[in-house]
Amino acid sequence: MEAGGAGEEEEAAAADEWLLQSLRLYGDLHTFELQAPTRLIEWARGNRVCVAGYGQSGGNEILQLLPPPTLQAKETQGLCPERDFKVECGGFSNRPVYSLKFVPDTSLLVTSGPPDSSLQVWQVSAEDSDVIKSVSTIPTENSTGQPWAKIATISARAPWVLHGSRLNSVQITEVESRKNVYMAASSNNEELGGLAFLDCNTLLLCCAKGQLCLADIRQPQSPLEAVSVPSAPCGEQWCMGVGRQPQGSDSSSQPVACLSSGGHLTLTDVRKTSESLASVKCRVPSPSSDAEFLCVSWAPALEGCLAVSGFDGTVHVYNSQSWDSSGKEAEPIFVHKGHIFSRLGSSGGPPPVTVHTWHPQKPRTLLSAASDGSLHVWDWVGECGPEAPRGRLYTPQDAGLSSRVCATSSGLCSGSCSANAACLQPQKGTGTTFSAPACYKLCPPPV
Repeated sequence: MEAGGAGEEEEAAAADEWLLQSLRLYGDLHTFELQAPTRLIEWARGNRVCVAGYGQSGGNEILQLLPPPTLQAKETQGLCPERDFKVECGGFSNRPVYSLKFVPDTSLLVTSGPPDSSLQVWQVSAEDSDVIKSVSTIPTENSTGQPWAKIATISARAPWVLHGSRLNSVQITEVESRKNVYMAASSNNEELGGLAFLDCNTLLLCCAKGQLCLADIRQPQSPLEAVSVPSAPCGEQWCMGVGRQPQGSDSSSQPVACLSSGGHLTLTDVRKTSESLASVKCRVPSPSSDAEFLCVSWAPALEGCLAVSGFDGTVHVYNSQSWDSSGKEAEPIFVHKGHIFSRLGSSGGPPPVTVHTWHPQKPRTLLSAASDGSLHVWDWVGECGPEAPRGRLYTPQDAGLSSRVCATSSGLCSGSCSANAACLQPQKGTGTTFSAPACYKLCPPPV
């Protein structure tokens, strides 16, 4: 009993220390409790968020949530009385929901999950209704006993869903008519770790054992060629995250991050998946026993930044811009530990993070969920992307300030600065070279 009491005291002390640190580590930190844990967080139209249960028993809820106003606004707008998610509509699935994707430009969404590789199609009802209703099922050939299907959606020509559980079962189906549009030509039955549309004609597939495969739907008879992820260790499970291409470029320049259950992270691009742009080892406490919750994603608004989760109760954020192919351990620029302390005293240790996703507009804001039902929204105070040039003199014309400031400190603003510093806001059309609000020390007055 004494040992148990001492352990609880240590946990409480660690939680108190983290709570104090959070005051300086986070610009915003909101914690919520879902009735059931989720392994997906999907953005919907109007900055809505979808979550869904993955329990093995029937009655898993699919919920569309309206975020609090502070999360919807593009800029922080002071205190707000509404600080919780609101349920806008929902439905029930009689099977676990492992993946969910909205079909762009429609009111439809597609889900997948055990015990087979079939898909379920749902419709989010009109504004006067609060129901997400099941409308159809997309069966797949020999789906019984197959792993659950990975899915991606697009609405370039028509509402399509890309789906498959193995490389030789990848296909594209028109969602509304359930007509088969494309079937991959492959005899390789490797299980998939992920898939994605690069554009309306090009697909990228990631095998769970660490191979990447490009497919062109205009050439359905061409056999798929799986190329091993550069420097991929054997015996590990892999997933991938595809970044957005730079504005004005085509899909061939999209960056790809491949993450293994051993913590290895390899960067490549779709122009030559056999070559590594960078290779590092993530700073994870121990390799994951499996890849059940493995997740890697690129920041949509911070060049070179990505987040990793699925190893424990944390989310790691990395800046990849200085990485090379040495395979050395990478230092995260931020670690979110909030889920570790979400439910102190519960048995079984800290809950693992099941999923994370980036806010589409707020550069440093992420959402993450854990197996205990906790849902966190957090905006860290830290640096990602190129540093603002140190020592450069910024004039009032640069940043709209009444005094001159000098970039001698790179700490990012969370809304206020100390008495001897000023908060620079990037101004369009002024030629400034910094990309985020930041606190800088005031320059000494000119002699």
